[in-house]
Amino acid sequence: MKKIVLTLTLLVVMGNLFSQNLNSEMVEQLKSSYKPDAKDLAIRNAVTNNSINDLAFNRDFADKEDHYFEYEVKSGSITNQNSSGRCWMFTSLNVFRPVVMEKLNISNFEFSESYLYFWDILEKSNIFLERVIASGSEDIYSREVFTLFDSPVGDGGAWNSFTNLVVKYGVVPKDIMPESTQSKSTGKMIFLINEKLREGGLKIRDLISKKASKKEIQATKLAILKDVYRILAISLGEPPTEFQWRYKDEDGKISDYKTYTPLTFWEENVNANVDDYVMFIDDPTREYYKLYTKENDKNVYEGIDWTFVNVPSADLKAIAIESIKAGEIMYFSCDVGKQLSKTNGTLDLNNYDYESLFGVEFNMTREQRMLTHQSGSSHGMALCGVDLNAEGKPTKWKLENSWGGDYGNSGYLTMTDEWFTEYFFRLVINKKYLNTKILDVLKQKPEPVPYFNPAFSSDK
Repeated sequence: MKKIVLTLTLLVVMGNLFSQNLNSEMVEQLKSSYKPDAKDLAIRNAVTNNSINDLAFNRDFADKEDHYFEYEVKSGSITNQNSSGRCWMFTSLNVFRPVVMEKLNISNFEFSESYLYFWDILEKSNIFLERVIASGSEDIYSREVFTLFDSPVGDGGAWNSFTNLVVKYGVVPKDIMPESTQSKSTGKMIFLINEKLREGGLKIRDLISKKASKKEIQATKLAILKDVYRILAISLGEPPTEFQWRYKDEDGKISDYKTYTPLTFWEENVNANVDDYVMFIDDPTREYYKLYTKENDKNVYEGIDWTFVNVPSADLKAIAIESIKAGEIMYFSCDVGKQLSKTNGTLDLNNYDYESLFGVEFNMTREQRMLTHQSGSSHGMALCGVDLNAEGKPTKWKLENSWGGDYGNSGYLTMTDEWFTEYFFRLVINKKYLNTKILDVLKQKPEPVPYFNPAFSSDK
């Protein structure tokens, strides 16, 4: 017993030796390390009165890239998610709209994002309540329950979120269910839905604590979902179950009206098997050429979780080039805020020189940024173009964004190949472009990954 006490005492003493508060002596050392000269004072005056990005803007390199691409896929007009976190939905739909445009010989087309968004939030609400039921006997301060109530539903998602919805609900043209004020700015509507879900979640937990029957618990869940449906219907309009639609082709011919359901519209005008598409991630913190899954992160109860192959971006680029040459757009997600020039629409590692501005080095590798949450996927866009050098290697890539036509280069972003390597996170490619090595990986049993890894955060 004396040995144990002595050991604990030594550990405490050693801990105190190697840990320190920010004492006055340390503060003096820090102060003495910063002795501003006239140049530093000028920089301080500039930084305290101006945007850091404006001052760090690198005139020697930034915005020197042109926006020409040897290969690019024709798409429709630039879309606009406005003040919402639906980039994954816009991007996924934009992957398939060239198919509709070519099939119908029309110059422009856009799917209704509001239609899928309605079902997305309703389905997420159902999953939240089902998870409340499943965890009803756990302490409300447990990690699972705390996380659950922290964010019942939200706008974010990824490729599997789209495939889960389109398989179950189909799609409709935008003019059948257009955007509303609330779909363009979703914050208040989501706030109210989350309040209703949290209130309902507590009711369900109370019923479980009182040993209520499954029938009574499910009836309570249904009553809560009715309120959510009502909020969605008033905010977005009710999604159609059947509709008539016609179009005008590039030859000026107006088609006859045709009656569709959302599912038959997808089947007749897109007819794509979403199971033919594979999601890739470049995560240097994990073993490459392995199949992984992010469990308990789906938006439809009976839908699929994330499943993806971890492949170095250098190996993916050749496949992406082949897809673009064949006329197929891809879902692409990245850490879009890093080194983004909003005015010219470029993603370039040389856009901003923070080191020269502050006299401080920033040397983190991609792996280090991911391990420490300094970088993670934040935004989805459609990868639709590439420019190659004389050796056939990519120098820059074209991204179709969903921030409106006034942003960047008429709504597009130009990404250097070096930026792609550092800040790319997810890419979805049709199986027909994959080599045997990758196809064999798809036969593996997927290994689960923790939901809180920033590489697997939702795109917004």
